[in-house]
Amino acid sequence: MQNPGRDVAAVFRVSDEVRSACAERRPVVALETSVLSQGLPPPHNLESAYAMDRAVRDEGAIPAWTAIDGQQVRVGLGEGDLERFCDRALPIAKVARRDLAAALARGGMGATTVSATLWIAALLGIDIMATGGIGGVHPHSGDVSADLLEMARLPGLVVCAGPKSIVDPVATLERLEELGVLVVGYGTDRLPFFIVRDAGLALEHVVSSPREAAGLARMRRALGVSSAVLLCQPVGEAHALPLRKVEDAVRECEARAAAHGVTGKAVTPFLLSTLALVTGGASLSANLALLHANATLAARIAVEAEAG
Repeated sequence: MQNPGRDVAAVFRVSDEVRSACAERRPVVALETSVLSQGLPPPHNLESAYAMDRAVRDEGAIPAWTAIDGQQVRVGLGEGDLERFCDRALPIAKVARRDLAAALARGGMGATTVSATLWIAALLGIDIMATGGIGGVHPHSGDVSADLLEMARLPGLVVCAGPKSIVDPVATLERLEELGVLVVGYGTDRLPFFIVRDAGLALEHVVSSPREAAGLARMRRALGVSSAVLLCQPVGEAHALPLRKVEDAVRECEARAAAHGVTGKAVTPFLLSTLALVTGGASLSANLALLHANATLAARIAVEAEAG
């Protein structure tokens, strides 16, 4: 990525734990906070935060949650911080990479999306991050998530469960290919679709172990490739939903969003929360399971990457 401004250190507040791990080249996993502040409902958001944090640590890596707090970029949040960013009574903005300067100038609290977290991680030399599902190309409107654009110009390896089930998987995969983002299946040659295991689209590249994924991350770094690798792990079979059921549910959610005049950044949180209602909580259970699984896999890859 490009060299940051001279005063960037003044707005960064990196925890001692994350700072020392980065300096000593110990495994670190970057984690976004928008999934906590705007994605998951209470109390599941805090429960998931603790579970993901613990999963990363149990595998021998350090969790690096990112957020905007006051006029600082925070990297590495403690339990009290996570509680604050899970409190829906607080005014917490959703912050993509493009919003960082405005969010810092304004102050207050901001939860980072995939695009913002990837930028922050790249600046600190953190190669591995984990999330639930990435944004994509929205049907009907054709809106493109900033996640895709930032992955095209920022390095790293993003562990996810594929595009969120509310986007167009065909258009999203095509756009990723156009942007030069390498999409890799973890143990599958089919594109995972968030809470659905198979979007019906073939993937050309597959890895089958954390060691293979770490090798891919190291090779990307050795080649100096400036774009990210998107590693897609299917949601576990026990929690996966059928594609047709999810497609029907998403159409109903889109109709409700249109009826309520929901637009812009509010669309994704609205659709995901409505999807949980329409599926009787099944989509939420799947989301929680895949977030934990992705954090675990990302930590294992980070450990292997540093060991190599």
